Amino acid sequence: MHDAKERNATDDVLVERRDGVQVITINRPEAKNALNATAARAVADAVDELDASEDLRVGVLTGAGGTFSAGMDLKAFLRGESPDIPGRGLAGITVTPPAKPLIGAVEGWALAGGFELLLACDLVVAAKTAKFGVPEVRRSLVAAAGGALLLPRRIPQAIAMEMLITGEPITADRAAEVGLVNRLAPEGEALAAALELAAKIAENGPLAVAATKRIVRSGADWTRAEGWDRQKEVIDPVFASDDAREGASAFAEKRRPMWKGR
Repeated sequence: MHDAKERNATDDVLVERRDGVQVITINRPEAKNALNATAARAVADAVDELDASEDLRVGVLTGAGGTFSAGMDLKAFLRGESPDIPGRGLAGITVTPPAKPLIGAVEGWALAGGFELLLACDLVVAAKTAKFGVPEVRRSLVAAAGGALLLPRRIPQAIAMEMLITGEPITADRAAEVGLVNRLAPEGEALAAALELAAKIAENGPLAVAATKRIVRSGADWTRAEGWDRQKEVIDPVFASDDAREGASAFAEKRRPMWKGR
């Protein structure tokens, strides 16, 4: 089932629901999908809806017109606007990403803040013609929305360092090679491939998926000594849930599980 375009505060960001998957499209192709304050707030509102809705299991973030995002809208910045949401980071997701999985679907360029939006995504699907870059140092700026801090956690540190201090972009093939991109797709097919991946995630128990994401995202900050105890705090409610019993019952009865999210 495919719902029509959902209600939105702005046409700068379009939001759709597709079989439990929320598709968030930055819709400013005339500005290479650069983020102004209005678009940033709309993305933040969309991910809030993703987490709040019992019907939504996965989010997909993409850009319209063959470009993912060029980052912050500098013209809007000069007017005094900021795409940073206080306490939440760029577009409300770089500091506080959603609890549910978020997939980036990339066509064309993902640059600067646009690239940093991908670091808030858990998985990345890219067209083979896509390119990725953090060119801030070329303007004597720092990739402060997650580039310098988070990129070395996603790919080998030496490669992250090269990208960050040269400002040189990399191709989609190279991004996949170093582990930044999960899947490559033909040009124009990144969203379709991301939706295929999202559908596989949406089939699984939502409590288990959210708990797994939390462990993977938080585990790097836990010491070895505390890791098992911290993990237990996250997983105990999942194992005690109705969904866990439903999963076991469905397996035994050879049927598809009916998740309730509790």
